[in-house]
Amino acid sequence: MTIYQHLPHPHITARHAQGPVKVADQLSQGNAIIRFNTKVAILVTRAVGSMWCAYAFALFDLISLPDAIRGGAASVVSWVAQTFLQLVLLSVIMVGQNVQAAASDKRSEATFHDASATLHEVAHLQSHLAAQDVLLTRIAEQLGLDPVPVIDTPSDGEAAERNLPG
Repeated sequence: MTIYQHLPHPHITARHAQGPVKVADQLSQGNAIIRFNTKVAILVTRAVGSMWCAYAFALFDLISLPDAIRGGAASVVSWVAQTFLQLVLLSVIMVGQNVQAAASDKRSEATFHDASATLHEVAHLQSHLAAQDVLLTRIAEQLGLDPVPVIDTPSDGEAAERNLPG
């Protein structure tokens, strides 16, 4: 007999089965049209968000540089601001966002594994406490005491109602 009966939260099992959330998970959400649009958007983002695309845009923009130079300083400034920077920086910024998304996925996965390890350790701790409950029950019986079973802790709402720490 144990004095304490643990009732695991249902979210723990569901979350463990689901795994960490990743950017690529967006491909499987929604109806067929949403999934198609997401796949196209990701494909275009990967293509435009590459340094090769930035290099291609830079080379493409250089075609119009001689005309901008012939047009004078205002034309060069306009070419740099409206043509070169917008096209090239678009791809470079997207590359940076892709790098950040990949790092975010790695952090998410590491956090998920850390939480899983913590839950594993807590389960072992519960087993250890259950073994102690058995010993405490035996000691209580030898002393003629009747241990009172405890079933989990009060929920946050119950704790608030009783002014107990949550």
